[in-house]
Amino acid sequence: MSGLALATFLVPDYDVAIAFFRDALDFAVVEDSDLGDGKRWVVVGGASGGRLLLARAANEQQRAVIGKQAGGRVGWFLHTEDFAADHRRMVSWGVEFTEEPRHETYGTVAVFRDPWGNPWDLIEQRKAA
Repeated sequence: MSGLALATFLVPDYDVAIAFFRDALDFAVVEDSDLGDGKRWVVVGGASGGRLLLARAANEQQRAVIGKQAGGRVGWFLHTEDFAADHRRMVSWGVEFTEEPRHETYGTVAVFRDPWGNPWDLIEQRKAA
């Protein structure tokens, strides 16, 4: 097995989701293909190679879990090489941080929420001495 290629991330609207991931989180839009009948294959990814398939919720069951995809726990971990700069940029884009940055044994971290309520960690890992 080679590894995990994509993880599905449910969203209510493709374009709103693309704007958030591209502008607020600085992800690249890797692919945005029309599949017909209003469906698209939208893949976004960060510089480290992690990728998400943005999937528009297609029914009430799927819509009900938007913002709760990890059951209220932090489900996504966004690594950065420059916590302060990325934190400032994200705040300028209106990203809601639920706590002040804190220093842990593994690095600097703060929890933020995406526009749908899912909690994420922004982490700058501590460099080995």
